[in-house]
Amino acid sequence: MKAHATLALGLVLCTTAFVFEIGRALGGNSLSWAYVFEWPLLGGFAVYMWWKVLHPENEATKDKLAHAKPISPEFNGMLAAWQAHQDELTRSRNDAPSEGENP
Repeated sequence: MKAHATLALGLVLCTTAFVFEIGRALGGNSLSWAYVFEWPLLGGFAVYMWWKVLHPENEATKDKLAHAKPISPEFNGMLAAWQAHQDELTRSRNDAPSEGENP
């Protein structure tokens, strides 16, 4: 829900800024013409990022993962240490008290 609210706020801001800058550009401020094109592009980027947040896995990512090269043997120890650290972090997050709970 936060992603939707953030997008809505961003689009309202971009639309308001666009209307403001088009008024200034039509009023004779030549620099405002750059902003007239910038605000819709920024709004489009906000929509793109919103989509990426809601749909993090796509076909390109899946293809990259499917064709990933195996890890060299000399890095196996590093991989095992990293995975153990990730497991420890997950356990510590799960064991941590929730908001409102007394420790």
